[in-house]
Amino acid sequence: MTFLTADEADFVTGCVDLAQPRLGAEVIFATDDFFADKSRLIDPATPVFIDGKYDENGKWMDGWESRRKRGEGYDHCILRLGLPGVIEGVNVDTSHFTGNYPPAAAIEACYTEGEPDANTSWSVLVPSVSLGPDSHHLVRVESTETWSHLRLNIYPDGGVARLRVYGRINCNWGARDANEIVDLASMMNGARAVCANNQHFGVPSNLLAPGRGVNMGDGWETRRRREPGNDWAIIELGHAGVISSVEVDTAHFKGNFPDSCSLQAAFVEGGTDQSLITQSMFWKTLMPPQKLSMDAIHNFADEVQDIGPVSHVRLNIIPDGGVSRLRLFGKIS
Repeated sequence: MTFLTADEADFVTGCVDLAQPRLGAEVIFATDDFFADKSRLIDPATPVFIDGKYDENGKWMDGWESRRKRGEGYDHCILRLGLPGVIEGVNVDTSHFTGNYPPAAAIEACYTEGEPDANTSWSVLVPSVSLGPDSHHLVRVESTETWSHLRLNIYPDGGVARLRVYGRINCNWGARDANEIVDLASMMNGARAVCANNQHFGVPSNLLAPGRGVNMGDGWETRRRREPGNDWAIIELGHAGVISSVEVDTAHFKGNFPDSCSLQAAFVEGGTDQSLITQSMFWKTLMPPQKLSMDAIHNFADEVQDIGPVSHVRLNIIPDGGVSRLRLFGKIS
């Protein structure tokens, strides 16, 4: 199997990491994690190497690492995804593991309402691939099924820094009440950040995360604009709907919040993520410019215009700065 380059792996920016702890993901089992705890496998932070750091079992490593196997078999761990979803790609990251990475790995998947047991049937998601030291191994997944758990097999032992699982959450919209007011821009409801003109200090996918931002890095923040115009981000809603109220949260942004913001929206059919950039300039106004303030939750209802069902929204921040969360409440249509 050929690994993808960062430019080829469009699922990294076009999908949600289903293995995020803030979505409820958890590594629930490992055959062995003697050298490095299994929970670090899905740590959202970039893996680090700390020279000279040791614990009672040996060198501290930022990832999951088993001891050297002295018998038959191989090690594996089981990951419960934050929410069931369709997986489009994975990244098996061996950053900083040089003389202790696994020579090979494979990924299996299952769907179960509870936790897997000895009777669980597993399907191959990524067949056995050779791994290299200190590298990102990006693999496209050819599957349209919904999965709830993954099993990472490493042959025979060793350490993996991170496992990222990129996909789309299956929200089972057909079983939900059409009159329910839901946050159509929530990552938990399948929304995704399509693109932004700038994300120097923080990525737009943070706008859709559950809860309030934990710090200034847990939001979307652009660099200081030194030319005319304004910055923007495009969001694909989890389901098309009619938006009735908006919440813009500037938590932790004090000296760098936008002066104001506005929203444009449209019901989009066809095209690509790239084509949306040009189209979005001409979308209808969902909410005209509204003043923002530092480190505060701003609620807008009367200011939201009725433009009918929409599938995509463009958040304009004027002229630049940082926003922690964006909530778009409405009914599905």
